[in-house]
Amino acid sequence: MSRDTDVLVLGGAGVDTIVYVPELPLPYADSYMIERGIRTRAGQTGDFVALGLAALGLRVHHLDMLGEDPEGDLVRALHRDHGIALTAVPHPAGTKRAVNLVGPDGRRLSLYDVSRTQGEDHFPQDTVRALAGASRHAHVAITQPCADTLPLLRESGATISTDLHDWDGRNTYQEPFAYAADVVFLSATALTDPERTMRRIADRGRAEVVVATAGAKGAYLLADEELTRIAPVAPPAPVVDSNGAGDAFAAAFLHGWLNRETPQRCALYGAIAGAYACTIPSTQTEAISRDALLALAAGTEPRP
Repeated sequence: MSRDTDVLVLGGAGVDTIVYVPELPLPYADSYMIERGIRTRAGQTGDFVALGLAALGLRVHHLDMLGEDPEGDLVRALHRDHGIALTAVPHPAGTKRAVNLVGPDGRRLSLYDVSRTQGEDHFPQDTVRALAGASRHAHVAITQPCADTLPLLRESGATISTDLHDWDGRNTYQEPFAYAADVVFLSATALTDPERTMRRIADRGRAEVVVATAGAKGAYLLADEELTRIAPVAPPAPVVDSNGAGDAFAAAFLHGWLNRETPQRCALYGAIAGAYACTIPSTQTEAISRDALLALAAGTEPRP
């Protein structure tokens, strides 16, 4: 079967309303004056991974559920404007949405509207099989209903990656994703012992590579049973927002991985893209280009 798509992204489509607040946590007050404005734009984790991959020259197809609503129109327009193929399965509850409170240091607090999800949602199996069969790789968001696609993706022969985000290593919801993927990303934020969690993922699942991002402290890389610390990369401009940094890291890492780069080189790409994403305001959807990534990587050497 022809593999005309490099990466099939499943799930994670939606819209965010961005609110820049004076501090986080935000103290109670009857009202706040938001000087930088409040903006709703398309872009959640799957959207940002798809954008990042496409900006790096990969052929991307995104599959998710969208409502016939203004939010869904924003998501469709985002993909159309960036030339990313989108298969949108109709969702009666509407398009996923969230509110992101962003502090002056770029940290964010996300509020997700769970009324836009339904526990019995399922992607059509024939659609998943057809798209996966035409793809080299599948990146799976942990949003409902992506867990049901994992056996179908494995049957297709495509390799799989996923991002567990701020998993604490105990919540059973993330386990099917963690143990089915060849490449696993997660944040070290909620982990008291990142290495122990990473090794458990590798021991119990199929992962060849596990990466735990640690923000300004860099990342941890587990590959070939060896744990390596990945040094942080200095952003090319002032940090304004951390929103989308993990998605940018994953996209750039996968760019290297699909081009058979070493895990260490892939992690360097990820660190560069993640740092770059921190210089882009949440209200914008801009990803690092392949030329910019390679140029920065050529002049960047990991610090000990």
